[in-house]
Amino acid sequence: MGKGFFISKVVAVVCVVVAISAVATIIALSVVYAQEKSKNQETPATATTGTTAGPGTQTTTPSTPKEPWQHYRLPDSLSPISYNVTLWPRLTPNPDGLYIFSGYSTVLFTCVNETDLILIHSNKLNFTMFDGYHAQLKAVDGASAPQLKKSWLEVPTQYLVIQLSSPMQAGSTYELFTEFVGELADDLGGFYRSEYYEDGVRKILATTQMQPTDARKAFPCFDEPAMKAVFHMTLIHPHGTVALSNSMNYEPINITTPDGLNLIQTSFGPTEIMSTYLLAFVVCDFGFIQSDLGAEVLIRIWARRKAIDEGQGAYALEKTGPILSFFEKYYKIPYPLKKSDQIALPDFSAGAMENWGLITYRETALLYNPAVSSNGDKEWVATVISHELAHMWFGNLVTTRWWNDLWLNEGFATYVSYLGANYTEPDWNMSDLIVLNEIIGVMAVDALASSHPLSSKEADVMRPEDINALFDSITYSKGAAVLRMLSSFITEEVFSNGLSMYLEEFKYKNTVYQDLWKNLQTAVDNAGIQLPHSVEVIMNRWILQMGFPVVTIDTSTGKISQKHFLLNPDSVVDVPSEFNYEWFVPITWIKTGAAKDQYWLLTKEATNPDMTIGASEWLIANIDMKGFYRVNYDSENWDQYLCVISLLTMHLTWQGEAMAKIVSTTLALSTTRFLNAELEYMPWQTATRNLDYFVLMFDRSEVYGPMQGYINKKVTPLFKHFKDLTANWTKIPEKHTDQYNQVNALSWGCSTGVEGCKELTTAWFKEWMDNPDNNKISPNLRTTVYCSAIAEGGVVEWDFAWGMYRNATIASEAEKLLYALSCTKQPWLLNRYLEYCLVPEMIRKQDATFTINYIAGNPIGQPLAWDFIRPSNVCLFFSYGGGSMSFGRLINGVTKRFSSEFEYKQLLQFKEDNINQLGSAASSLEQALERTKANMDWLALNKKLVLFNSQV
Repeated sequence: MGKGFFISKVVAVVCVVVAISAVATIIALSVVYAQEKSKNQETPATATTGTTAGPGTQTTTPSTPKEPWQHYRLPDSLSPISYNVTLWPRLTPNPDGLYIFSGYSTVLFTCVNETDLILIHSNKLNFTMFDGYHAQLKAVDGASAPQLKKSWLEVPTQYLVIQLSSPMQAGSTYELFTEFVGELADDLGGFYRSEYYEDGVRKILATTQMQPTDARKAFPCFDEPAMKAVFHMTLIHPHGTVALSNSMNYEPINITTPDGLNLIQTSFGPTEIMSTYLLAFVVCDFGFIQSDLGAEVLIRIWARRKAIDEGQGAYALEKTGPILSFFEKYYKIPYPLKKSDQIALPDFSAGAMENWGLITYRETALLYNPAVSSNGDKEWVATVISHELAHMWFGNLVTTRWWNDLWLNEGFATYVSYLGANYTEPDWNMSDLIVLNEIIGVMAVDALASSHPLSSKEADVMRPEDINALFDSITYSKGAAVLRMLSSFITEEVFSNGLSMYLEEFKYKNTVYQDLWKNLQTAVDNAGIQLPHSVEVIMNRWILQMGFPVVTIDTSTGKISQKHFLLNPDSVVDVPSEFNYEWFVPITWIKTGAAKDQYWLLTKEATNPDMTIGASEWLIANIDMKGFYRVNYDSENWDQYLCVISLLTMHLTWQGEAMAKIVSTTLALSTTRFLNAELEYMPWQTATRNLDYFVLMFDRSEVYGPMQGYINKKVTPLFKHFKDLTANWTKIPEKHTDQYNQVNALSWGCSTGVEGCKELTTAWFKEWMDNPDNNKISPNLRTTVYCSAIAEGGVVEWDFAWGMYRNATIASEAEKLLYALSCTKQPWLLNRYLEYCLVPEMIRKQDATFTINYIAGNPIGQPLAWDFIRPSNVCLFFSYGGGSMSFGRLINGVTKRFSSEFEYKQLLQFKEDNINQLGSAASSLEQALERTKANMDWLALNKKLVLFNSQV
């Protein structure tokens, strides 16, 4: 039964986003976005037998494994109970110039099935040998342990292999002791070092990033998510430093090594039972701020001392408590730990990592300085904190059994991170911003024939590179989108109830995604909600096949149909689906302003007579973009809908369907004619993403000039609006989204030549150059102002910005400058900048990939960046930090402008030259090839049409 319905601007915006969505997002790939203890009072000893076994001992793993150690998955014969680990990181180099750590570990495990073989993960560790073996084994409770027969390191599968002379007995418990040395490298994985300068003094800290498969680089362990155990950690560290880990520490004690070194030994209480990838430990001399004494949960924010002294951790401390409280209510389960440490690291490969009790962050994701940081920086901090805290229950307390269900862990945290941020910052409308930040972009990736399903079979995800390949926008953003859709059609309350039952049933255990579906189904049944099929049957079509449908509604007949949406309709989908690429689609819809009952499209085609309209009526579907699908209509409904949009000044865009040849580019472009009367952020931001694609395709052609003139006419009123609203750019808009839209006005204004824009940004930058200690440029506008001024300037402006970047003590400010430096139009400066990317003293390893992609975003820099990464630099990038995950992002970024036959052939040659060394980046290369072909086809079809429309 229809209800009275008021169409808000946000609803109208989202509906049009769905209906005619964005081409620009074909290059909006995100990754993530993605990381993680010995009461023994002794100091880690040096080799007692005089021999050390390095990681080079190996055999060759055949293509068809025959032996257990040639398989990448652990057998089910052993189950860990607890670890006692002592580690001593050296924060100064040894005589060979290497930073190392030494340690020893005892793992207590149960023999589940009789076996004469121990397989335990180890990577890049050098072991002390005991009578010719890598370890010592003993039985617990007085029983005798089998003698060791042979041991070696199986490098391809990253195992320490121990063969026994007789089998261990099922049900018996044993201890395995190892002693080892590893390199405290700067590779951002496992136990690694980070470097920074404070007051001109170079400082070293030791930290960790274990996810997904790098705990084995810190100590031998059963390094799989289902191998949960309790960890007892001890860290030995210099005076003047502090040691942190997942649990609260005991009172540190002073110790003296056999060499006479005076050190501190800090031991930590036992962790909760948890997976190895959630383990974390840090040795540093950071400062901290904390929650009030007596608080139920101790919250501490750790960072460089200067950052803490400047108050950069205050916002994170302010928001962590409320977000934790929100999730306690949402999950209906108390926070499982006594403390929540959060630490900002100068060098960190991911955005943040949900280590249980010690969350690690990039500085930009935890620190906020209101005098320097923008509102976007602030939103990022709130959202990332919310994402990581969501994991404390969903992911940490209850953990998926294997990495093939990573989407459930990360997709869920991505979705509810917006709920947590919305709770603590209710004026930001975060429930709307998820559409722009996550859903539109990932639809463009999932519309490629080279996409992949959310969930894979365990057998298809075995090697570390297979696991790494899953950390992509499909896992994070599509995962969030389909869970948001599920929450919508069963209601948020029922969704929350089902989650609570799931977490209660499986706490401290491991699950598969079907366990969540069963608990959600129980919640649905308890609430009396009627669904056309079970939760599992409905959702299987969304997670077990790639892609999503475009739903076409013919309002003259009421006919509804669905089809697999592909950005390039000529793409060949060679991956079969048991569901034949059909979905059970929940359709929410409005008819001439009245909300209608949800309709389920359960077949390829159906008819709903209620979806016919009269001469003055209109219909829109997928309200608030809650469903993960696009919508197309007959031409009459499009015309009527666009007329309504015009009257209400609620309009948006477009172009995914235009690229897929579902609607014409003329129709897509026609929606932009309303932009000169639009002042709201959502329409402009979506239009910006679409227009960005046009810029990418045409900024090297004769179409670019007329197109820029067309956009100039649309953005000029917006530029003038914000000039007036901010009293000639002297005030900050009050609304969160207005602050964002002010950036759109300035960015588009300067890039399209709006009168007075470049003069404004150049003058602001010049004023800063004249007085470097007093930067009066609004933090919200700095990225745009810096970029515009550097683009208009030369080497003087570039060198000034480089100097300010090198001296920046606030990470968010450094990040803005890092981007802006790529805006120069001087090729030699861009080439010099590219060379800096491989010098860690110039640009941190964590930032190298982003910087190269920034340069590639500049039409002058794009061919320079492409030449830079091929062909001889491939191996270099893999060894430089981030590995194949980082190189995959690089391929996506550098090739996003590719649209010619010549560039397509270059990509094919690149693939041929590097096919055996791409690892998980191979999928990114396939996506790049598919996108390039789609760009070529779209240009051939639309170049003249866009030129004509730009001149109208």
